[in-house]
Amino acid sequence: MRRFFIWSALAALIGLILAGGGYWAYWNYYARFQPVVIATHQSEIQRLLDEASWLSGGGGGEPLYIIGYRDSGAMQRYERDEVPKLRAAGVEARIIVFARPEREGLAQSTAAERATVAELWLTRDWSLYQRWTATPTSAWSAAGIPASDGNLARAAVVEAGRAFATRLTAALKSEGLGTGYPLIVWRDREGFMKACACNDSRSWAFIRDDLNAPDRVAASGARDSAPVTPGADPESLPYPTLPPLDPAAAGSPVVTPPAAPPAPATPPTPRAPPQATKQDDTTFF
Repeated sequence: MRRFFIWSALAALIGLILAGGGYWAYWNYYARFQPVVIATHQSEIQRLLDEASWLSGGGGGEPLYIIGYRDSGAMQRYERDEVPKLRAAGVEARIIVFARPEREGLAQSTAAERATVAELWLTRDWSLYQRWTATPTSAWSAAGIPASDGNLARAAVVEAGRAFATRLTAALKSEGLGTGYPLIVWRDREGFMKACACNDSRSWAFIRDDLNAPDRVAASGARDSAPVTPGADPESLPYPTLPPLDPAAAGSPVVTPPAAPPAPATPPTPRAPPQATKQDDTTFF
């Protein structure tokens, strides 16, 4: 009986370890990357998104909001890798950027970044955003853009962007969403609002599944072409279409008449014989 209890306790312990390990694996490799369904703060979050100065490259479909800051590497990768797939599914990606506030007395944004954020919130200039994100942070000087530091109106715009990010983060945190950028907010096919702190690429597939976006899209500018024979020039002109041969002419050999013999060359005119000339005591020829 004692041995039975020992083996039973050992089996129960092994079962608990396996169950705990299975739950940890499920949470660590799958569950923690799932989006959060917004249950109680939908109207507040939607109002914040509508009032923010978002940027868009077009599309005109269902909106998906991407919130982040300039130096977020995950946000840059998401825009580069996932936004074309979303556009292929008819989704309009709307981007909201803000300048991070100071943290323990250390600035987390540059003067050029703050000036650019203020300009984007005021003008919603998509071409400016493209130039900004295509330029390395160290090389961007915000040339031609009014400074926000020392400008009361533009500094207020920068602070409004920070207040928006703070309020949105607090509302999403109350729904159980962790902290991470980019923050992505969208509605699925049934109209439920969802959010994701998508700083890990393993969470991106859930958004594609919700919006029926493809896993990959063809590279822009690619075109289908016919197979090319090795060694042939693909840009050469097509071979001309020749008329059919006459059967009668094709059956009889073509006789080439002999060429006429060349005319004899005209002999050159002989030179005149030298004439004798006489000087004082010598005769020359």
